Amino acid sequence: MKVFITGASSGIGAAITAEYTKRYGNKHITLGLVARRSGHLQQLKTTLEKFPQITCSIYPLDVRDQAALASAAEQFIQQHGVPDVVIACAGVSRGTLTEHQEDIAAFQAVMDINVMGLVHTFQPFISAMRAIGHGQLVGIASVAGIRGLPGAGAYSASKAAAISYLESLRVEMAVSNIAVTTIAPGYIRTPMTDVNTYKMPFLMDANVAASKFVRAIEQKRRFVVIPWQMGWVARLMRFIPPFLWDFALKKAPYKPRLNWDWL
Repeated sequence: MKVFITGASSGIGAAITAEYTKRYGNKHITLGLVARRSGHLQQLKTTLEKFPQITCSIYPLDVRDQAALASAAEQFIQQHGVPDVVIACAGVSRGTLTEHQEDIAAFQAVMDINVMGLVHTFQPFISAMRAIGHGQLVGIASVAGIRGLPGAGAYSASKAAAISYLESLRVEMAVSNIAVTTIAPGYIRTPMTDVNTYKMPFLMDANVAASKFVRAIEQKRRFVVIPWQMGWVARLMRFIPPFLWDFALKKAPYKPRLNWDWL
């Protein structure tokens, strides 16, 4: 099993990495791990290489850097072969308000990482997967992409774009026997949600969520919302008329507008 994962040093990406090593570590697994923080990546590589069944290559880079991701993909393929699964986990969230000029940079960063990061991650692998006749591309979206959430315009827009992009990609790749899986999590306990000051229904620990994510990937699900309770909420969200949605969320709390080091 060969798996290439972005955003691998923390949050959902780190949890998925741990889940794959637990599931396939006894059989042998090759991991290509991408993250911005080289120190965290190196620590992760050192930990994983204690297990002889695990082969690990790390690529410290920002998914906004298309050339760097293309180079990492080329290195991985040359060294290990075409990955069975490519998982785009890198993502960011921050409260944003259009009225604030200083939030424009945050809007740009969120869109570049959460949307273009998917494109940059998948593009270098598609030709190689087509050549061998199989493969799987996995994108982490969010329930927040189903309807716009107040105070989270950038995040909701980016995840809505991710859902539509992944659907387009899924249809495009079907003729080449390349599966595309969209995973739309609800609230998962990660550093990104730790800053939220409001109630988060059906909050799930990252390791529990990762187990369900990997199961969905193995089943080659087309689109899945996790946890399942949030899946029913998502179905309802799609059909709420705009005037009711506006009324229900008029006094909803906003995600904090914090400064992040990725801007």
